[in-house]
Amino acid sequence: MKAIILAAGHGSRLLPLTLTTPKCLVQVGGRAILDHQLDAVAEAGFEGAVIVGGYRIDQVAAHLAAREGGVPTELVFNPFWAIANSIGSVWASHGFLEEPFALMNGDTLFDAAILRAALADEESGVKLVIERLATPGLDDMLVEADGDAVVAVGKHLVGHQATDRSLGLIVSTGGGAYAEALRAVIGENDGIHAYHHAVVRRVAETVGVRAVRIAGNVRWQEIDRPEDIALWQHDHVAHVGGASGS
Repeated sequence: MKAIILAAGHGSRLLPLTLTTPKCLVQVGGRAILDHQLDAVAEAGFEGAVIVGGYRIDQVAAHLAAREGGVPTELVFNPFWAIANSIGSVWASHGFLEEPFALMNGDTLFDAAILRAALADEESGVKLVIERLATPGLDDMLVEADGDAVVAVGKHLVGHQATDRSLGLIVSTGGGAYAEALRAVIGENDGIHAYHHAVVRRVAETVGVRAVRIAGNVRWQEIDRPEDIALWQHDHVAHVGGASGS
């Protein structure tokens, strides 16, 4: 199983931190977001990671070259990063989508336990990692799940009842279902501006997507705004008793 990390975007909501630095290299708790992710990927037992870069990819390449240890990494360029939505980065990684993979956004910090739980689910097919929804947040990707089946997913669920939020972590045990759905979605009118969760929705409407819910005692944090950095650092210090890092 390989991790696919979508890290091509500018991260305009983190300005001025991303004025000269790609979002995945923004420091959180003294380390780049990407380092937190790669360490969690290694701890969870992945065999490698594919990083999809775009904005200031030269810095990402230099950062990866300077890393010591951890999982083997491969950097892929998304030439459409400035004009397409996140689905463009998924398309740039399409050569890896027939084999088992776990796809994640390049701005989200996970406890390694979340990744291990996603990998430990023995059901085959495409899976979406979710958590129960209490109060929807501003940027939540909403999910309606019926038991362990994903019914609908999107920023706005017209005609559906949101039960959960997505962690942006998608797992496939192999096969062509996800890649076929990707080709269908990106080929639609204005398909390059779709969120990559539209691919999950397409799979859910055809062969089905399994919902994998995380336990309540694990932590994750999407880093969209400067206050998210402060929130993660505050919660992390409280969690580990004053240590920094993930």
